[in-house]
Amino acid sequence: MLTGKQKRFLRAEANQLKPIFQVGKDGVNENMVEQIGDALEKRELIKVSILQNCLEDKHTVAEKLSEGTGAEVAQIIGNNIVLYRESEENKQITLP
Repeated sequence: MLTGKQKRFLRAEANQLKPIFQVGKDGVNENMVEQIGDALEKRELIKVSILQNCLEDKHTVAEKLSEGTGAEVAQIIGNNIVLYRESEENKQITLP
């Protein structure tokens, strides 16, 4: 689990990131979870955008992605979710 201080740090880091995945009307699927898992291994911190036509609630999408990838939800802001997972090989972010 992330502490409040760690979440604040990650939110600041994610501020300039652009979303690299979009969740549309089909919602979250296995393929998407796998790709997001791979992206987290490379980058550790990513943003996922939820499109207007997505039928699922953004909190439900965040929960599914978090469970599927083993990542922490650092923030849900507007229609964006910020996910963090420590990388096994490409450790770039040092949490406070």
